[in-house]
Amino acid sequence: MPGGGPLSRRNVLKSAAIVGVAPAVMPGAFTVLDADARTTLIATPRFRVDPFWPKPLPRDPETGRYWVTGEVAGNAFDSRNRLYTINRRNLTETELRVATPSPAFVVYDLAGNVVNSATPPVLPDGVHGCFVDRWDNVWIAGNGDAIVQKYTHDLRTLLLQIGVKGRFDSSDGTIAGTPNNSSRTFLNRPADIAVDPRNGDVYIADGYGNRRVVVFDRNGNYLRQWGEQGTLAEAETGVGGKFFQVVHGVNLGNDGLVYVNDRKGNRIQVFEKDGAFVRNIWVNRGYSLTDPASPGTSWDLAFSKDRDQKLIYVTDGEEQLLWTITHRDGRTLGSYGRPGHMAGDFTYVHTLDLDSRGDIYTAETIGGRRVQRFRVEARGH
Repeated sequence: MPGGGPLSRRNVLKSAAIVGVAPAVMPGAFTVLDADARTTLIATPRFRVDPFWPKPLPRDPETGRYWVTGEVAGNAFDSRNRLYTINRRNLTETELRVATPSPAFVVYDLAGNVVNSATPPVLPDGVHGCFVDRWDNVWIAGNGDAIVQKYTHDLRTLLLQIGVKGRFDSSDGTIAGTPNNSSRTFLNRPADIAVDPRNGDVYIADGYGNRRVVVFDRNGNYLRQWGEQGTLAEAETGVGGKFFQVVHGVNLGNDGLVYVNDRKGNRIQVFEKDGAFVRNIWVNRGYSLTDPASPGTSWDLAFSKDRDQKLIYVTDGEEQLLWTITHRDGRTLGSYGRPGHMAGDFTYVHTLDLDSRGDIYTAETIGGRRVQRFRVEARGH
């Protein structure tokens, strides 16, 4: 944009090539650089919200009341194209009079049917984030607690727990204590998980209390960590390894790098697996950075399904947008979204994942409390 300032939603939507009825379709063709640095006009995928996905939730077999989900705090696909979701089961008083909380885990097939569900006996408080590893184990964290859990694919067995429930990496061991940002045993309000498909190492965004990425081996033994609280000046200039506030998401790319959502810093920080800083990918750089009430623009990310992962999709629960960014050079191609509760609108759009076809599935927390599907209508070339 002129002057290099923050993009407004209005300007982004003006610049996007949108086909059909806005805002139901995500943006289309843009000029990007190909691998050998020649400028090439390619068409990025276009998506349309599917208002009929998922199908209505079933009745509870014991009470006969319909299931209702609470805040949906994470979603991830397994190898069989089944979407695992985790929700907080926090219904309103009005809902509780006529409905019942759905199980914490609700699993959907591509047709929108519920194919599995479960509420394990011990869950993290404030469940947050969901990840399915290459072996189809299911991982969750909790930003109101101090644990990360790993379950079998059928959700029946807890395989591993990192951290101790209710015991925080803080000055006094409580959630109210001053974060230590250093324990090799305890966590402090972890937000997200990624597992290395090569060796099973577990990368945790330990980021609501602490300000770090901490890595454990597949058996839960501490390996390494990096990151600390950053200042406003460091956020403005993009200093690596300094997180302005919440370390909200962590993902591993096919390139072997670690992509971390510095939510309030409005950026994705990219690292080598040993924590060496590589570069920043900005998400509406500078937007409300000095506003203490703004949670930031960089919430979660997912890569496009091509081998080179040419595109990165980012959820922005502050502006209620999905951003499309080039992986190679971090340029913003466009965004889609508006606040609201209609199909295709967002309220606290939180996390996302893609199925094998490339369709996008989003999860919303506070006020939204749902999952949505955006089906690909036209593919890039």
